[in-house]
Amino acid sequence: MHILQKPEDEKHEVSVSRLEDSDFSKITIKRYAFKWKEFKDQAELYKLTLKDDILGLMALVIHPEEQRIQILLLAVSVENKGKEKVFDRIAGTLIAFACREALRAFDEFPCVSLIPKTDLKEHYKKKYGMFDGGRQLFLEGLPLIKLIKEYIP
Repeated sequence: MHILQKPEDEKHEVSVSRLEDSDFSKITIKRYAFKWKEFKDQAELYKLTLKDDILGLMALVIHPEEQRIQILLLAVSVENKGKEKVFDRIAGTLIAFACREALRAFDEFPCVSLIPKTDLKEHYKKKYGMFDGGRQLFLEGLPLIKLIKEYIP
């Protein structure tokens, strides 16, 4: 897995792993927009790291009865948002990771969904190929596989 450093698009290898208790001291609302510790008992929490720097966070809720993983929260560190971001591909790599986990868990018919902020809905549809399910956006089938291949070769 890799992200791209702007503006030269220099590749940097990253990893996605479970958030550990010791990580909470590094996670601030100012940098990541949510009180992540509050979601510790509601979801599986993951971090995207470059060396020891946490650049993105994601909370996943698994719905086995629906063969679906819900991205409850997704956050990119504040310096990696917008046109002046330092690194690109952070959110896409986290979403692709959720897709890969869904594929592993549900084999033939995996689905990944999220409820986007209103201003991000069209962005998710255009950039990640998500389908509009009304309140939720989702990925399944070929678009889900395509996203995994694009971000997690």
